[in-house]
Amino acid sequence: MPIQDLFAHNRAWAAQMERDRPGFFTGLIKQQTPKYMWIGCSDSRVPANQITGLEPGEVFVHRNVANLVVHSDLNALSAIQYAVDMLQVEHVMVVGHYGCGGVMAALNNVRVGLADNWIRHIQSVRDRHSDLLAALPEAQRGDALVDLNVIEQVVNVCVSTVMMDAWAKGQKTSVHGWAFGVHDGLLQDLHMTVTSTASIEPLYRAAIAGVVAERSAR
Repeated sequence: MPIQDLFAHNRAWAAQMERDRPGFFTGLIKQQTPKYMWIGCSDSRVPANQITGLEPGEVFVHRNVANLVVHSDLNALSAIQYAVDMLQVEHVMVVGHYGCGGVMAALNNVRVGLADNWIRHIQSVRDRHSDLLAALPEAQRGDALVDLNVIEQVVNVCVSTVMMDAWAKGQKTSVHGWAFGVHDGLLQDLHMTVTSTASIEPLYRAAIAGVVAERSAR
């Protein structure tokens, strides 16, 4: 598809939106007041708005390779801080997806280039749970690592200064761990929903046990 076709599609979309919902764009320019923040993978098959059925302005999005939240990544932390402190989002969702190229590269020690340095964070998750992964059938290990990576990134969000400060002030923001199935279009709740610093550890242990039970049963 020629690049100029994107402009044609954009104009057609904007015109259709204005016909169907007069004043839609006028409403968008007033302010953004999303209740949700989505931290997802850069994979082009995982668009936050379409997956959740949310409109423009309803979800604040940060995406990177393999949906990582690294404490030295000021890009991710700044996005989280803006969403939590300024937009006052009620829910932060960390969303991985099955068949993630970054996760599979980490699992199988595949070199991809500069991104190897980024993927090293997922390898740390792999190594932390090496016994768990080794006990699973080989065909289940990739999806299990996707789940484990999401759970670990939820923890990283929760122990960030942004969330710790927000909860200390009494802010009602929940952090969730989900995974998306590219093969069926469905979101899976990994049962890692955190609402306070004190609840991180028991929820973490239960979520990891859930991955073991779910994958072992398949």
